[in-house]
Amino acid sequence: MGKINWGGVVLGGLVAGVVLNVIDFLVYGVWLAQDLAAAMQALGKPPVGGSAIGLFVVLDFLYGVGLVWLYAAIRPRFGPGPKTAVLAGLALWVFIGLLQALSQAPMGFMPQRVMMIGVIVALINLPLAGAVGAYFYKEA
Repeated sequence: MGKINWGGVVLGGLVAGVVLNVIDFLVYGVWLAQDLAAAMQALGKPPVGGSAIGLFVVLDFLYGVGLVWLYAAIRPRFGPGPKTAVLAGLALWVFIGLLQALSQAPMGFMPQRVMMIGVIVALINLPLAGAVGAYFYKEA
C-alpha cells in the first residue's frame, strides 16, 4: 500500500468542497431559503446569515477534504476510480447526513420536509463531490 498523497487530498478536497458549496447554496440559499427563514422564526432565532454562512462554507470545504481523504484511504482496498469515490461519499453520507438527521429529527428543530430534503440532497451531493474530488487525487 502506498502512502496517502496529502497534496492530492487537499486539492481534490477543495474541489469537492466547491461542489458541496455550490449545491448547498442552490438548495439552502435559494430553494429552501423561505422554509429555513420560517423555521428559524418559529424557533425565535434570527435568519441564518453572516458568520453562520461563513461557517457552513468552511465546513463544506472540510467535508470535501475529509471525503477525498476517505477515498484515498479506501482506494487500496476497493481500487481507484469513481466507484470507490462514490462509495466514500455514501459512507460519509451515512455519518454526516443520515445519522445526524435521525438524531435531530425527534427534537423537531426543523420541519420534517426540510430535514428530508437535506438528507436526500446529501445522498446526491456527497457521492458526486467524492467523484469530482477523486478525479484530482493521484497516488504519490
